[in-house]
Amino acid sequence: MIRFDNVSKTYHGRKFEKRVFSGLSFTVNRGEAIGICGANGAGKSTLMRLISGVEQPTTGIVTRKMTTSWPIGYANCFQTSLTGADNARFIARVYNRPEQELLDYVEDFAQLGPYFRQPVKTYSAGMAARLAFGVSLAIEFDCYLVDEITAAGDERFRARSEAALVARREKGTLIMISHDPHTLNAYCTRGAVLYGGSLIHFDDVNEAWGVHSRLQGRSV
Repeated sequence: MIRFDNVSKTYHGRKFEKRVFSGLSFTVNRGEAIGICGANGAGKSTLMRLISGVEQPTTGIVTRKMTTSWPIGYANCFQTSLTGADNARFIARVYNRPEQELLDYVEDFAQLGPYFRQPVKTYSAGMAARLAFGVSLAIEFDCYLVDEITAAGDERFRARSEAALVARREKGTLIMISHDPHTLNAYCTRGAVLYGGSLIHFDDVNEAWGVHSRLQGRSV
């Protein structure tokens, strides 16, 4: 279970303040597959970082009784001066996993070729996302967070990604962000719309997408 209780998130800068969420409360139960849609700038990636614990709320409480992956596709989880292989080794040590077993899995899955042993700062955005996806799947989490990762890579990689996500969804919990309703329908059993700092839940992905589309039309 993951629960948000009256969570707010505000970013402060020089002569700048942006409130992304205010009083956000919801629960994700074990075994659910939730697809989240929302406009650019609505706070989807911020929400994923709060769920994973990468960021902390400004106020309110986030309770996690499930292990969560970092947001897949969020390349900032890596030390860019290290190679992909060295980052994988570090993560294996953090999570107490056999290093060589994890390295073999990630190298085979991410299909980075010689770049796997080059610094991550030399990677394209898609390559970094593939590395993050491979490392995430190499670790058994209760809840997987997916942020548009299925768009990364060629057709073969996308097919492998889809099969891996379906397998993880069948065994655990999945929270996915996508701008593609077909992707959300393929993986998720219910939907949610992020709008105006609130997360509105629906029992059906298509219903959520319909509301999202109408809200987008209203804001144009």
